[in-house]
Amino acid sequence: MTKRTVYMDHAATTPVDPRVMEAMLPYFTERYGNASSVYRLGQEARKAIDGARADVAQILNCTPREIIFTSCGSESDNLAIRGIAFLNQGKGNHIITSSIEHHAVGHTCEQLEKHFGFQVTYLPVDKYGRVDPADVEKAITDKTILITIMYANNEVGTIEPIAQIGEIARAHKIPFHTDAVQAGGALDLDVEALNVDLLSLSAHKFYGPKGVGVLYLRRGVRLLPTQTGGAHELNRRAGTENVAGIVGLATALKLAQEHREENNRRLIALRDRLIEGILSSIPDTQLTGHPKERLPNNASFTINYVEGEGMLLGLDMMGIAASSGSACTSASLEPSHVLLAMGIPPEVAHGSLRLTLGHENGGEDVDYLLEVLPGIVERLRSMSPLYTAAS
Repeated sequence: MTKRTVYMDHAATTPVDPRVMEAMLPYFTERYGNASSVYRLGQEARKAIDGARADVAQILNCTPREIIFTSCGSESDNLAIRGIAFLNQGKGNHIITSSIEHHAVGHTCEQLEKHFGFQVTYLPVDKYGRVDPADVEKAITDKTILITIMYANNEVGTIEPIAQIGEIARAHKIPFHTDAVQAGGALDLDVEALNVDLLSLSAHKFYGPKGVGVLYLRRGVRLLPTQTGGAHELNRRAGTENVAGIVGLATALKLAQEHREENNRRLIALRDRLIEGILSSIPDTQLTGHPKERLPNNASFTINYVEGEGMLLGLDMMGIAASSGSACTSASLEPSHVLLAMGIPPEVAHGSLRLTLGHENGGEDVDYLLEVLPGIVERLRSMSPLYTAAS
């Protein structure tokens, strides 16, 4: 096994930026107070949270009171969906979502459907993984109480037409939530331009710490808290605040958005070089996701006649960290629900590969991947009776 390490799984998580770590450190050791305490140490913590809330609000183009700090993107999704659903049961029981959502959304909707009597419409997507806004409008009934569609897909990188869907939701006076976890460091987060009422983020996707997230909740949109206890987060999410994590999240988000355009330009060039190289060097390989409307760092493929797990193990032996889809389901033997929803046959979907680039990746990493991947695929195919029969 090589000692070289090439990390190409930034959609799963990112390393903490040293500047983020530096901002966090005092809140572990020197300013360790509980933000609910009235004495100086507590008020130092409160001031830090208030500053972080203001910074996040400025980036999202909202007011600080519309920002709720959570433990992660999954909690933000759960709070948004359950909170709106349970509070509005008297008005209706219908939720609209897509067939390619992260499980934090999809499984939450399934549970509401199975155990709490809600009805959920799972909208189809096209071959690129895009939701048609017209399908959203057609699905609305007088019982619809929530629409939740992700901003950008975590597996194939496709960016959804969120602003158009938001216009439709607003015209029908239906709360609209978007899981923006994969978009946090790469796309515009202006909630006014996006026409969203609720938006979820997670710090570890944009070089912040794990264990802290955000839910934006538009003023005037009410939800039922799903975690009860103290009066934290304006009575919307109980639990002693993770001060260091919140400071880290705000610092990471500011850095990501300040340098977004230059970072995206660099990543798009690397991504396109990676895509072109893989498609030209490995036969029977297809790009998955939208060819243009995709995250700047995402290159995802299906490679026929191989299993994704075999590719990942082969790449790991060569020091390359990659994924066959969502990190939350990478150990599953089931083909990706995202790829199946895009019309990709199960036997092809099993050969999925997701490469997601980041700050530390350069041209030499792309060259190295292109050097070793074709041999790994060829070796795996040589052991496949399906490939032998096809050739």
